[in-house]
Amino acid sequence: MTSRILGLVRDQVLAFYFGTGDAMDAYRLGFKIPNLFRDLFAEGAMSAAFVPTFTRHVADAGKPAGWTLGNHVINALMLVTGALVLLGVLFATPLVTALAGDYALETLPDGTNKLSLTITLARIMLPTLTLIAVAAAVMGMLNSLRHFFIPALSPAMFNVVTIVVAVALIPAAPMLGIRQPIVLIAIATVLGGVAQLALQWPTLRREGYRYRPALDWRDPGLQRVLMLMGPGTIGLAATQLNIVVNAFLAAREGTGAVSSLDYAFRIMYLPIGLFGVSIATAVLPAVSRHVVEKDTPASRKAIADGLSLMMMMNIPATVGLMVLSVPIVRVIFEHGEFNPESTAGTAAALRLYAIGLVAYSIVRIASPTFYALGKNRIPVIVSMCTVVVNATLNIMLVRVMGFTGLALGTSIAATFNAVVLLVLLRRSLGGLHERRILSSLVRIAAASAAMGAAAVATDAWAAGALPGDGIGWQMVRVALSIGVAIAVLAAAASVLRVREFNEGMALVMRRFRRTPR
Repeated sequence: MTSRILGLVRDQVLAFYFGTGDAMDAYRLGFKIPNLFRDLFAEGAMSAAFVPTFTRHVADAGKPAGWTLGNHVINALMLVTGALVLLGVLFATPLVTALAGDYALETLPDGTNKLSLTITLARIMLPTLTLIAVAAAVMGMLNSLRHFFIPALSPAMFNVVTIVVAVALIPAAPMLGIRQPIVLIAIATVLGGVAQLALQWPTLRREGYRYRPALDWRDPGLQRVLMLMGPGTIGLAATQLNIVVNAFLAAREGTGAVSSLDYAFRIMYLPIGLFGVSIATAVLPAVSRHVVEKDTPASRKAIADGLSLMMMMNIPATVGLMVLSVPIVRVIFEHGEFNPESTAGTAAALRLYAIGLVAYSIVRIASPTFYALGKNRIPVIVSMCTVVVNATLNIMLVRVMGFTGLALGTSIAATFNAVVLLVLLRRSLGGLHERRILSSLVRIAAASAAMGAAAVATDAWAAGALPGDGIGWQMVRVALSIGVAIAVLAAAASVLRVREFNEGMALVMRRFRRTPR
C-alpha cells in the first residue's frame, strides 16, 4: 500500500511541475523504451519461470542449491540486459523516431525539439532495465522464502527518490543551468532503480545469500528457467508489440495524449498493485509448493481463494473509479501545470481503463499459475491472441474515439485474456470451485452496484451543499462520497453475506485487537 500510494504521490508531483505538456509526453514515451523489455526480464516471464524453479530447488536440496541458482540467474540477467541497454543507447534515435516521429515537428517553449528531448531521456533511463531485472530476481527469492513486506515495499524507494529529486531540485534547475528540468526526473528514475535493489539486499543476506560472479549456462536449474522463459518471452514480446502500437497511436493524437493515458493508467493500476499484484505474489509460491507436493485440491483452493479475494477488492474499486473519475482526478492531479483540460482527458481515459481492472488482476493470478504447473505454452498462446485482439480494437477505436479509444480497446482485450485463461486453467486443474467463485461474483457485484449508486448520489448532493473550488472543499467532497460509498458497501456485503468481505474485516479487527506480549 505504501509503495502504490507513493507511486501516486510521485505522479502528483510530476503533474504539478509538468502537467500533460510536451516535456511529460517526452518523459513518458522515453521511459517506454526500457519498459518494452522490463516485463520480459523483471515482472513477467523471468519471475514466473524463476520463482517455481527456485522454490523447487530450496525444497529439494536446501538453500545452498537455491543460492547457486540465484547467482546464475542474476548474472545471466546482468549480461543479457546489459547488452540490451548498450544496444538501446546506440540505437535510441531510430527507436524513438519509429515510435514518435511526429515529435520532430514539435518544439518546447525554450526551443528544445521534442523528439531530441525524448531520445535523450530514453538514453538516460535505459539502465533501469538491468537494475529492475536484478531487483525482481531478488524479490523472487525473498517471496519464495516467504518474505513479502520488504520486497513489496522496495518499489516505494523508486518513488521516494523521484519525489525528493523533483521537490528539491526542479525549482533550482535554472540556477543549476538545466534547460529542461525533466532531465532531473530521468536521472532520478535510474537512482530509484538503485534504491529499489538496495532495500532488498540486506534481507536476502540475512537469509544466507552471498553474491558470486558465477555463470554456468549448463546448470540444470538455469536451463529450466530459460526453458520456461522461452515461450513466455515470446508471448510477452507480443504484448510489448501491442504497447509499441499503442504508443505509436497515442503519440499521433497530439500533446497530452501519452501523458493523459499514463496518468489514468496509474490511478487504475493503484488497486491492481494493492490487491491484484499483492494477492498474485502470495498465491504463486503457495501454488508452486502444492504442485511440488502434487496436491491438486490445495492448488485449486489457493487459486479460488485468491480470485475471490481479488474480486472483493477490485470490483468495488472498478465501480468507484468509473462513477467518481472526474472528482478523483481533479483532487489528485489538478494543481500547478495540470489544468481542467488535463483533468477531462485523464478522467475519460480512466473510466474506460477501469472496465478492465478486474481482468488485469485475474491475469496476474492465472498466467503465472500455468508456469507453476509446467504448462507455460498456454499463457503464451493466449497472450499472442490477445495482442491481435487488442491491436485490432485499438486501431479501430482510436479513429472513432481518439486516444480514449486506446483505453477501451485495452480493457476489452484484457477481459478476453482473463476469460480464456480462466477457462483453460479450469480444464488444467479439473475445476476452480467455480460455483463458489460465481456466487461471490454475483454478491460482490450487487453490493458494488449499491455502493456506486450511493457514491453518485452523495457526489451530486455534496456539489450543491458544499460548493467551492479550493482543494480543501474538493477533498472534503471526495472523502465524503467515498466514505458513504464504503459504508453502503459494508452494509450491502453484510446483507448479501459476502463471505470474503466479512472474513477480511474479521482479519483486520483481529490485527487491531492483538495485544503485545
